[in-house]
Amino acid sequence: MLTVEHLSIQFPHRRGTVQAVSDISFAMAPGEILGLVGESGSGKTVTAHAICGLLEGQRAAISGRSLFCGRDMLTMNPHEKRQILGKRISMVFQEPQSAMNPLMKVGRQVEEVLRIHTHQTARERRESVLDALRAVELSDPERVYAQYPHELSGGMRQRALIAGAILLGPELLVCDEPTTALDVTTQAQILALLQKISRDLGTGILFISHDLGVVRHLCQRILVMKSGRIVEQGMVEQVFHDPQHVYTQELLRASLYQA
Repeated sequence: MLTVEHLSIQFPHRRGTVQAVSDISFAMAPGEILGLVGESGSGKTVTAHAICGLLEGQRAAISGRSLFCGRDMLTMNPHEKRQILGKRISMVFQEPQSAMNPLMKVGRQVEEVLRIHTHQTARERRESVLDALRAVELSDPERVYAQYPHELSGGMRQRALIAGAILLGPELLVCDEPTTALDVTTQAQILALLQKISRDLGTGILFISHDLGVVRHLCQRILVMKSGRIVEQGMVEQVFHDPQHVYTQELLRASLYQA
């Protein structure tokens, strides 16, 4: 489904360039939940944005390929990308409060993808959104539809964002630290919801996080990233029980200490 080949990303800097990502390669199978972990600044988020073709206008120098179902997201024109993003590839971001327009009601924001990618009537869009809000287990979806983001809890806002992301049954869901701002109980609920989405819809999930405990709970396979490079990868339990790279060992020790 997704194949990343020799991806490198540089950004201009007053003293030259900054190498954000250095020659990384990996692949995802359909329906797989893959974890991408590393500390802040390791290159996780910029990798995700590049994979989805979202670095246009940021003066990034990008080389390599990001093949989604055989098509390179890095060489597509804007029109081609718009046909895929939101429909076949969706993203869920870290902080739902900043990801939502505070002046627009939740239902209208969630249905935006339907206005872009379908010819549904206003009534049909409303019913589709209510179905999606039910699918992410929001109680009283009619009320949520009519509310503003500030009227919802953080967990409810995140569920609403996920509802919008899965409206059209994407093949790939990119989740960038989607549980960081949530309390432990709500975090566990969101992880269970993502597992259900992957199982029920067959959606592959690229899950980006600095939290190894979360990745171990959710993911089947893991990529460990440091300073723009993938330093270790493998099945989750294999990496947790027998980490090969010293950086992975340090992350695991830090995780145990924090726990």
